Amino acid sequence: MAVAAWVLGPLGLAILIGSLLHVWSGYTRVTVMSESMSPTYSVGQRLVVERMDGDKVRRGDVVLFSAPDRNIRGAVLKRVVAVGGDRIVCCGDGAVERITVNGKPLVESYVKDGIADGTHRPYDVTVPAGRLFVLGDHRVDSVDSRFYQGDGHQGTVANGAVLGRVVDGFGGALVWFLAALLGLVLALAGVGFGIAAMVVRRKVLPPMPPWAVQV
Repeated sequence: MAVAAWVLGPLGLAILIGSLLHVWSGYTRVTVMSESMSPTYSVGQRLVVERMDGDKVRRGDVVLFSAPDRNIRGAVLKRVVAVGGDRIVCCGDGAVERITVNGKPLVESYVKDGIADGTHRPYDVTVPAGRLFVLGDHRVDSVDSRFYQGDGHQGTVANGAVLGRVVDGFGGALVWFLAALLGLVLALAGVGFGIAAMVVRRKVLPPMPPWAVQV
């Protein structure tokens, strides 16, 4: 039991502390401050953001990024529509607006009222490597890559500006919370085994004979 105490106790503490630190450093929460991502997210809604580099995000992800060069205070939420190497074109010659990425029409069930652009600002952008083309889901009420075409980067955002990706709830963090719970159980088990070992040791030790007592 003493061996189990020495193994389970430190192991449990290591798992507990490591898991909690990972959740603390790997996730954050933000509050939606504008209508630019409606109807997907509404003003005042609290979202969970998984911290990650921009080179790990994919098309369709909603990302949190900083844009101090655009005179925007704080971080911004937008959807990644195209990544480095993609060609994104808006909005076709037909009566119905549409966006194409690499020549294929983009299916966007998330945009407000089904409007793909609504600003009558056509663009044809090949996204540079290491950058992202981002749009809001409320296309007629979003200041995004469309409005910075003349910034030298065709309105794209650097991967390095990305702070994280919005996730649905604490699904990813739940694994680490469960790991923390396991660590707590192991640590408590280690303490229990330690106490049990001390009790057993006291019981098996023979009493000291009276003549062995020195005054």
